[in-house]
Amino acid sequence: MDNKRNTTREWVHGLTALILALFLLGVSPGLGIVKNIVDLWGALLFIPEAPAVLMRDVFIEWRSWSRNKDSLNEEVTRLREENAQLRLDLAKITGEKIYSNDVKNNLRTARVSLRAPLSWWNEIRIDKGEVDNITQGIPVFYNGYLLGRVSSVSTVSAWVELITSPSFMIPAVIEETRELGVIAGDGNGSVVLRYIPAGRGIKSGMRVSTAMIGEQLSPGLPIGKIVGEVSSGSDGYATYKVEPGAELSKFYTVDY
Repeated sequence: MDNKRNTTREWVHGLTALILALFLLGVSPGLGIVKNIVDLWGALLFIPEAPAVLMRDVFIEWRSWSRNKDSLNEEVTRLREENAQLRLDLAKITGEKIYSNDVKNNLRTARVSLRAPLSWWNEIRIDKGEVDNITQGIPVFYNGYLLGRVSSVSTVSAWVELITSPSFMIPAVIEETRELGVIAGDGNGSVVLRYIPAGRGIKSGMRVSTAMIGEQLSPGLPIGKIVGEVSSGSDGYATYKVEPGAELSKFYTVDY
């Protein structure tokens, strides 16, 4: 009997405590007690949380800045490439001279990966290929002057035919007189300008650049300068030696 009475008493106490707890839970927010406790607890937790929150905010800002910087760099690169292409397209129409500094500032660099002794003055291999947007026939420069053109391309490398190669023959113009001729190499490090009409007053120091060739070799690309007359044939044409602006005796990188 006593056990039954004690059990009933425990149930009454438990229900009373539950009801009281629910009542206090319901009225305490209105009394501000819970809010004060939460505010105090939040203030205490702010001290150890502050460094972590600060680091998180800094990281988010840095990541956003980094992404914006990469995007801006890509946009600047794209605009530079478009500007260079527009200048080349304009040169095709107007014959405008593309000076060496302009050419140099808008090109990318490749490393010379092979220059065989047996073909020293004929060709080189560079470490850029199809994956780097290299295509057959595009011009290659050194110090802003025409060095040669791409003769063949693979996935990660390309071969460049040098202007000193005997098979490298392109139309060229003497800028001061606008006389047209053909640039050719001799395979031994020298370059000549052929088929210039004799008696036209061609002098040493006159500049030579490419004439209209095609879509890839645009007019006005600087080649070098006249250094003297080699011969004057009975056919009425003279041949002049040309000093290339690009130093071909030794180089380790090229521009394209």
